[in-house]
Amino acid sequence: MIEGRQRGWVLAALGMFLVSTDSYFVRLADIDGWTMAFLVSVVSLPVQLALQRVVEGGDVVGAFRASPRGLATVGILSGVSQVCFIIAITRTDVANVVVIVAASPIIAAVVGRVFFGERTNRRTWIAIGITVCGVVIVVSSSIGSPNLVGDLLALTAVAAFSTNMNVWRRYREQSRFIGLSIAASVTIVITVWFAAPFGLSTQVYLAAIGMGLLFNPIGRLCLTSAPRHAPASEVALFTPVETLAASAWAWIAFSEQPSTRAFLGGAVIFLGLLYGTVGRQEPVAIAD
Repeated sequence: MIEGRQRGWVLAALGMFLVSTDSYFVRLADIDGWTMAFLVSVVSLPVQLALQRVVEGGDVVGAFRASPRGLATVGILSGVSQVCFIIAITRTDVANVVVIVAASPIIAAVVGRVFFGERTNRRTWIAIGITVCGVVIVVSSSIGSPNLVGDLLALTAVAAFSTNMNVWRRYREQSRFIGLSIAASVTIVITVWFAAPFGLSTQVYLAAIGMGLLFNPIGRLCLTSAPRHAPASEVALFTPVETLAASAWAWIAFSEQPSTRAFLGGAVIFLGLLYGTVGRQEPVAIAD
């Protein structure tokens, strides 16, 4: 059975793989980001509450009281990250979003060191550099004129995600289901004023259900569980998995064949992940 850091890596990789379908569902729906974020959260909220009831017994108030500060923080950060990421996909080139997402491990490492006293070892820093180079190779031939609003939204999403991984790491035992339920509620509160969820095509609702019922909730559950076992910087190291998988979905679903540079960059990313996760790791210290 996989234990320790390796369990965190597996959860991070699986979580990134599952949330990589977000861009596919958003594109399939072909609607504005506000409405898509609202619909997905409306679907995912009861899913998280149902899972909390099955796994933890359904004591929502008691679970929240056990860690109110941590749960409120991750809920707000997750909600902001979700809204900004979905809207960013509709406001700027996907290639630009991918480049910005590549900064996740760096931001996670810096936030972890400054606010939580968690040191990132040399091997992980080198692996971060390798994977960033791989992502740049993947998108170097397709970056167009950037859209400032979309790029800033993507940067906000990545900063919130990276900080969130550190908070989950700090409050390891708090309820994942309650945190994600709060995130869905925050997303609904933010987007309800701008969303237009009625009178849409069946395809839109099916895309929202597919994203909100299974892939997004389970993917985020894996990602929020990963910091229990591995440092946030190492969890964020797996963000390129989302980049590669999203490219694969586009290839399969929309016949967008990856370029030679995409394959080369993917190989570099894979080598970076291997370097950062294979071999002996240094002990990690967490500030109380």
